[in-house]
Order: sequence, then C-alpha cells, then structure tokens
Amino acid sequence: MSQSTYLVSLNISPLLEEAIIDCLLALESEHNFSTQCINAHSNDHQHLSLAEQVAGRKQQIRVQIYVSETEKKLLIEQLQQQFSGSGVQYWVLPVLESGYI
Repeated sequence: MSQSTYLVSLNISPLLEEAIIDCLLALESEHNFSTQCINAHSNDHQHLSLAEQVAGRKQQIRVQIYVSETEKKLLIEQLQQQFSGSGVQYWVLPVLESGYI
C-alpha cells in the first residue's frame, strides 16, 4: 500500500513570501510547490487595514504543496516554529488521485 499524500495550502502575507519559500526549499521534500496571488475575503476585520476593510479583500499569496504524512507533520511543525503569530492560515486535504496528463 502506498503512503497517503496530502495537499497543504497556506494563505500568507506577501511580506512572508520569500521566507516561506526559503523554508519550503530547505525541507528535504521531493515535491514541488506552487504559489499564486489571491484576494482573501473575511468578515474578521481584526487583521485588515482600513483600505482593505473598504475594499473588502486582502491581497495574499497562496502556497500549495503535495506531501506525505511524515512530510506534512514536519512541515507544520517547522512553520509553527518559524512563523508563530504571523497569521499564516493553513489547511490540509487528502489527495485522492494525482498525476500528469
């Protein structure tokens, strides 16, 4: 039986982009990752500037990486150690199928 694979998604501040990328590149993962610019929307205005509150969105970067169970645990631990309190939002989804076409 093959090891389970997960998709870890992170929503991060553009100010953290280079530091997060450096962190991911430092992990000994065989998997590539991707980044994209997104607009995050939320009713929680606690971390939004006045301009972001008026616009109704906050620009962020989404980082996505496919990892094994072991790598997932290491990744989350590493992020918690290095970026505690930085507001990085993450979620983990099981990957049912993947490949190249």
